[in-house]
Amino acid sequence: MTIKRDYYEILGIDRNASSDEIKKAYRTLALQNHPDKVPPDEKKEAEERFKEISEAYAVLSDPEKRPTYDQFGHAGIDGQYTYQDIFRGADFGSIFGGRGFEDILRGFGLGGTFADIFSEFFGTRVERRARRGADLEYPLDITLEEAARGCEKKINIYHTVTCPTCKGSGAKPGTGKRTCPQCQGTGQIRYTQAFFTFSQTCPQCRGTGEVIEAACGQCHGRGKIKKASKISLKVPSGVDTGTSIRVRGRGEAGELGGPSGDLYVTIRLKPHKIFEQEGSDLYCEVPLSFATAALGGEIKVPTLEGKVTMKIPSGTQTDKVFRLKGKGVPSLHGHSKGDEYVKVIIQVPTRLNEKQREILKEFAQAGGEKLSVSKKSILDKIKDTFK
Repeated sequence: MTIKRDYYEILGIDRNASSDEIKKAYRTLALQNHPDKVPPDEKKEAEERFKEISEAYAVLSDPEKRPTYDQFGHAGIDGQYTYQDIFRGADFGSIFGGRGFEDILRGFGLGGTFADIFSEFFGTRVERRARRGADLEYPLDITLEEAARGCEKKINIYHTVTCPTCKGSGAKPGTGKRTCPQCQGTGQIRYTQAFFTFSQTCPQCRGTGEVIEAACGQCHGRGKIKKASKISLKVPSGVDTGTSIRVRGRGEAGELGGPSGDLYVTIRLKPHKIFEQEGSDLYCEVPLSFATAALGGEIKVPTLEGKVTMKIPSGTQTDKVFRLKGKGVPSLHGHSKGDEYVKVIIQVPTRLNEKQREILKEFAQAGGEKLSVSKKSILDKIKDTFK
């Protein structure tokens, strides 16, 4: 098992080094380890060294990654970031003449061979090949009822698709390719800076050494076009906010005729007027009359499948929660359904007729309760207060 060296040790700097000191140390080491500046038998070692110092710089120059590394070491970085994420956002452009790191080390961390990683920086020719397109994300708002039952939705997306005329080549049908006039087929433009010779990918042919003779009239040489597509999406029952549904091949078109990326539809549940959801369970509140709470009885309770009858035992207190088994929503990855929890809220009548008043008085007296009912108006009570 290979043990990673400390990033500060790799760059030869103190743990309190400033951003300028980090940048200066990296630039010095990067130039020292340029494979063109070392003997052939040391070239492989220089490449490994360059990879190591670049990773150290990418982490220590990042205001978010550096504190994580200082606190948790390599475990914090490796556990939180993928290899390509480590380099994403790092400022290599100001060090290497304004060119971004992706322009210098094309494909770094994206699954290519180690030779591919150093192809542009070390002056080797880049072979452009078909590449998979980028993925897309689409938010979809649905109701709780639709999520519980499952549904089918029509969604419209605007994405790139492979040009149907040139099949992704970018060339006008019937034409071919020719040697790039800017780099003379090498795929690289060489320049000198600070006594060192660097190679940059040719901007005209993008490192292939070839350009198309005539651009496709439909995509203008890009190999893909923008298109609006209508997609029929089946939403399974049991989805929740944050659930992502993958639609293969409906993302952005690939490069040079490569496969398209995927579309990820992210579910967002609309707020419901009655129910709150927690996992597969539903929660709601229903009013309960004073008489039914005291004497017991039956009430109608809403569910996602319509109203059902629920028994209320005598002496039920307010905020009592009842469970309706199997009246929740189905599990996305199973066949079981959650439950519905109903909280009853006893409603005290605000207006009573004379008969109701007499009955309640008799009820109170039968229980030994003394009633003190004042017939004074609010104005009279205020006057009494200030006497």
